[in-house]
Amino acid sequence: MARTYKILSVLLSYPTEALQEAAPEFAAVLEGEALLPPAERQAVQTLIDEMAERDLFDLQERYVLLFDRSRSLSLHMFEHIHGESRDRGQAMVDLLAMYERHGFTVTARELPDYLPMFLEFLSLLPEDEAAQLLGEPLHVIEALYQRLLKRKSPYAAVFTAMKALAGGKADEKIVAELLQEPDDDPEDLEALDRIWEEEAVTFGPTGPGGADGQAGCPLAENLVRRFAPEEGTAKIPAGSAGHTG
Repeated sequence: MARTYKILSVLLSYPTEALQEAAPEFAAVLEGEALLPPAERQAVQTLIDEMAERDLFDLQERYVLLFDRSRSLSLHMFEHIHGESRDRGQAMVDLLAMYERHGFTVTARELPDYLPMFLEFLSLLPEDEAAQLLGEPLHVIEALYQRLLKRKSPYAAVFTAMKALAGGKADEKIVAELLQEPDDDPEDLEALDRIWEEEAVTFGPTGPGGADGQAGCPLAENLVRRFAPEEGTAKIPAGSAGHTG
């Protein structure tokens, strides 16, 4: 069990008074576990300090603009790969099953591919297993990191930390495909309205063996297949990440 993953999960969640109150305790945990290299730990600490000191309303407004109203920065990982297709629904069923196999019960009003939830799940696993699973969506993490870096967002530090924890290197070709989708403008209210008009994702299989009757995908041991788009299909379709507050 590694509390570092839990801290990263909290930092990527909607800012609350509880987060601000707990933030001063994060540094000791990160230093004590020493899972992050010094440079990455210091970058995360800069974000933690900002969370603790900045006006809460400003933090919440920034979060909403970044993650709730920017489709290209959605924290729902499968949205970047499967969009609103039935494949995404089956992928989430498989991910939820993996959670349940490990005794992790989802009680929040979020879908299982919500990145903060995934990180919370990883915090309960042995470090080696957590790092291996975090490496599977590394191309999504890398694409989000590059978009945040382009915006000069301090949240980029969380994604740098995730990359350090996972180790390895993201598939450059897949990252490039993900980045082909232009960044959307969170101030474009008409576009936001169109997002809400999109058909909701179909959650769960539609036939005896999965989506359209096809066999469901394997669980943890082959989860990487659900994080990797088929060649030429990587996209970020309409949709927005929510938060539980």
